[in-house]
Amino acid sequence: MIDLFNEGGPLFMGILTILFLLMIVAAVRTYTRSSQGKTSLKQAKQGISNVRSLGLLALVFGIFGQLLGLYDMFTAIQQIESVAPALLAGGLKVSMITTLYGMVIFIIALIAVMILRRTIRQVAE
Repeated sequence: MIDLFNEGGPLFMGILTILFLLMIVAAVRTYTRSSQGKTSLKQAKQGISNVRSLGLLALVFGIFGQLLGLYDMFTAIQQIESVAPALLAGGLKVSMITTLYGMVIFIIALIAVMILRRTIRQVAE
């Protein structure tokens, strides 16, 4: 796991991890407040929106990291002029790490949003 973190680039993977932690904190905060009845419906919907936005930001940031990685890879290929297919495949594989991590965070955010919506409906009834 640490190898993937380092291969994906500490800067982008670090920022994605921070976004993941912020999303988890927002989801847990919204869940506890809404399940205890300490929040209004408007505040609960705002919390859900925050969770969804952080997940989407992680996805977009992961794609951005991949595009920057691909740009660097293609720049290096242009300078070398001839590249083995295995080297090209390795570069593509590494460039996808941030996108995959961002996608996982986004999927977790969507699951959290579904759970939060269900909790808010149950409390509202």
